This record gives sequence, C-alpha cells and structure tokens, in this order.
Amino acid sequence: MKFTKMHGLGNDFVFLDYFNSGTPAEDFAALAVKLCDRNFGIGADGLALVLPSETADARMRIFNSDGSEPEMCGNAIRCFAKYLYERQLVVSNPLSVETLSGVLKLNVTVREGRVESVTVDMGEPILQPELVPTTGSGATVLNQPLSVDDREFFITAVSMGNPHCITFVDDAAAVQLAEIGPKLETHEFFPRHTNVEFVQVLDSSDVIMRVWERGAGATLACGTGACAAAVACVLNGKTGRKIKVRLPGGDLLVEWGSDNHLYMTGPATEVFYGEVLIQPADTGVKHRRVEK
Repeated sequence: MKFTKMHGLGNDFVFLDYFNSGTPAEDFAALAVKLCDRNFGIGADGLALVLPSETADARMRIFNSDGSEPEMCGNAIRCFAKYLYERQLVVSNPLSVETLSGVLKLNVTVREGRVESVTVDMGEPILQPELVPTTGSGATVLNQPLSVDDREFFITAVSMGNPHCITFVDDAAAVQLAEIGPKLETHEFFPRHTNVEFVQVLDSSDVIMRVWERGAGATLACGTGACAAAVACVLNGKTGRKIKVRLPGGDLLVEWGSDNHLYMTGPATEVFYGEVLIQPADTGVKHRRVEK
C-alpha cells in the first residue's frame, strides 16, 4: 500500500490515494489506528483519503489517530490541495473539496510548479449551542462558566463544521494541556466531544494558541481551531477580524470576512512517500520510505 506523509505546521497525516482507483472495502478506522501509531506504524495525527467526488473536484475523508472520523481538518485540507495540484489530479485554481462539513473552496499560491501556501474558505461559523453541539441554551455559548473538577473555565463554543471549546488564558505555555484538555474534550456539555483551544491574546491582531484535538490529543496546529479561536476573539472583544494565530508548529493567518466566512492561509509540506506493509493484527505495521 503506497502512502505519502504530509503535514501542515507539524499537524501530520498519512495520505492514501484512491482518486482514480476507487475505494476498497477497508476498515479505515482500524487502519488509521495502525498507520498513525508512532512506534509501530508510520506515525501521524491522522489518516487522509484522496477520493473522487460527484459534487466537487475531489473528496477528502479524515480519520484521527484513535480511529474516529472528524467532519473537517483545516491543516489536512491544505495538504490535500497541495497533493491534488502538484500531481495534476486537479488543475483548476481555486479548487473545490468535498468534506463531511460541506464543499470548501481553496486557492493555492504556486511558485515554479510548487504550492507555497493555501487559502481555504472555511465557511461560516456555527454559534447556535444545539448545532455546535452543546447542551447549552440561548443564542450562543459566549464566555460561559464551565466547571471541571474544582476549577472553573470561561468558554466560548464555536463549530467550524466540527466543535470547538475556546478559553482565554494569561499564559498559553503554562497550560497543563494533557491534564485539562481531555477533561474539556469529554465534558458532558459537549455530547459529541470537542476540540479545545487555549488562547493567549498578545494584541488586537496577534494571539498564541495551544490545542487539544478531539480524537488526536495535543497537536502542533489545528486549522479549524484557529478559525474558531478567531471568532471567539472577535465575539469577546479581544481582537479585530484579521489575526495571526501562533501555534507550536508555526503561524496561520485567519480573517473573518464581511461575508461572514472565515479565510485561513497557511503552508503545507510533503515529507516523504513510501510503501506500507500491512501485517496480521498481532505484528503491527512495517514500512519503508523514500526521503524527499
């Protein structure tokens, strides 16, 4: 099974290409767990499938490292656009990609045949509590207290096709991510669990963010999370509508446009490609790779 390894600001994915061959009858949830294992597999935050689409230029499916299937992933879709364009599977610019959260439009910035960055129209944020979803009531969940053990967090809930819980902190580096993240992710307030963003505001156009992703844990970047954080910043009067989001893996530029759409711009990187050798369940996964 041939694969390509890609990342967006360190948020990394194993890509399997079924664009022209059709999708096999495979348990992709179980396969994701095997391939994403950093000790016994290739190692990644998620598995990405490149598929044909009847409604867009291509279709993307994503599976987290725990086998769960999220609605969307902002870093993966930038990698997806680079993969399609550089292999000339899709030559239009902008191009469209079907996801579980809808069809998204992407513009690629190209130099000498290589995609340097991708701008994604991430669509409109969803703020209604029942649609995020949360168990909250009212028009929005905005700076609302939420108890975890003996601590209280003030959260804003936003969906970018997948759920996000944003809380503002004085020092993002000091957050005990592995301790607090899972408790907020699985809190009963979020019936489908949630991604969790801890945001430190530097000024009106610059923030630091750390993220605990639903189904993947701590990652170096989260594109949908950066967009959700931008919305939360504006709604809470913290920043303007165009900000730089500083993540452990690098920076994303996010703008909440006058059309109510979020526009995210960032890089995508191809790391290596190779062939993975699927073994029986008790022996795990072996692979060989060709360095790029």
